[in-house]
Amino acid sequence: MKITEKEAGTSYVLSVDIGGSHITAGICNKDNFTVDEDSIVRVDVDSRAAAAEILERWQMALLSVTSKAKHPLNMVGVAMPGPFDYPKGISYIKGLSKYEAIYGMNIKQAFAGFLGIEADAVLFRNDAEATIAGEALAGAGRGYGKVAGVTLGTGFGSACCSNGTAVDLNYGSSPFKDSIADDYLSTRWFQKRYRELSGKDIPHVKALAALLPHDKTAVQVFSEFGFHMAEFLQQPLRQLAPDLLILCGNITRAAGYFLPAFTAGFTDVPVKIAQLGENAALIGAAALFNNKNAVLSNS
Repeated sequence: MKITEKEAGTSYVLSVDIGGSHITAGICNKDNFTVDEDSIVRVDVDSRAAAAEILERWQMALLSVTSKAKHPLNMVGVAMPGPFDYPKGISYIKGLSKYEAIYGMNIKQAFAGFLGIEADAVLFRNDAEATIAGEALAGAGRGYGKVAGVTLGTGFGSACCSNGTAVDLNYGSSPFKDSIADDYLSTRWFQKRYRELSGKDIPHVKALAALLPHDKTAVQVFSEFGFHMAEFLQQPLRQLAPDLLILCGNITRAAGYFLPAFTAGFTDVPVKIAQLGENAALIGAAALFNNKNAVLSNS
């Protein structure tokens, strides 16, 4: 069932970003791509909990936003990690140590039930795709015709936004070296490589970045990461020919330690660091309700 602008009846979208340990929700104006900062709610979620607990935390976040909204919120845009059936709203996340309990559940219907709206008014898109769409429309990529982006974090996400329409590139699954790109361009690579070189474990990239610039091994790991990313992206982006590449995600906070190595080997496309933080995913999720960004229909 197609959702028309008349049926939507408002510019305001309840935008949602679901992460591995939290849910962030807020009100976004889909016409001018702005987020009401006062509306943003962030709720911690134990993604290894039972389905009822996960859904309860999600419901808490959604209702917290709608309870203080000044405008009707009859549309919900959700940035969701995969594997996920985005048109139907069904989670197929399994084997990733998160959200196992909601495998096979229809999250579209659950969200509609929480809010008392039609299921057709709840739309989903890949979280990396949403982030890059948000940056392309209202952040670092604004004003560029064709924007590619990657998200650097727990996984290696990628998408391209051209004239307002964003598509998931799924570069993380592409062959690279002896495995796939995601194994070299994500948090677990930093952990593995630092352990190989130092014999020490780190809990996350933030902890590794905290050792900079005094830990020479940490400096080496970030530099190697930059070289790997340049080596991998060179060919697919040469074929894609974007006007700009945006680097998104928490790992970009340490960009000063991998960007020189990356730009030394990647010279075909201008590069920018993302500007919008978490708001990018909220804007990208809301943009699903613009006809120029997606066909709003069930499939």
